[in-house]
Amino acid sequence: MAQVNGRARPEADGSTLAQLLERDGFDAARVACELNGAIVPRDAYAATVLRAGDVLEVVRFVGGG
Repeated sequence: MAQVNGRARPEADGSTLAQLLERDGFDAARVACELNGAIVPRDAYAATVLRAGDVLEVVRFVGGG
């Protein structure tokens, strides 16, 4: 079972990173994703398949001043 932002997500197994982001309502252009300790390039989201045991952190960019 994959872990996403600290939570077990069994439905994430077998999904691509792009699918997961879309399903969860993230704007892929405004997030950074770290999978198993490595940053995933944005152009690899559609080809990156999540597997049992993966640890994914999704961080949103927030503007402010």
